[in-house]
Amino acid sequence: MQPFEESEVALLEAVVETDVHNLVVFNDDVNTFDHVIDTLMDVCAHTPEQAEQCTLLIHYKGKCTVKNGSWDELVPMRNEICRRGISAEVLN
Repeated sequence: MQPFEESEVALLEAVVETDVHNLVVFNDDVNTFDHVIDTLMDVCAHTPEQAEQCTLLIHYKGKCTVKNGSWDELVPMRNEICRRGISAEVLN
């Protein structure tokens, strides 16, 4: 049996808090799947697969977080999504 050895441990000296927000898109009975998919690809830079998966979640679950980031990054995206007739909010 080895004797207990004390080893050095590096500790993080500063904690950096980041304020991450979520861009959430909500389901409605007005917009088509194609319109929502195209919007997510244009506004959020989603791949076609990402946009389709998010659109399915929006349809079946009622909402989906489509993007994470800072408030300043997400608000213009939210505004453009809403301008296209889709309901979206930036949430904590």
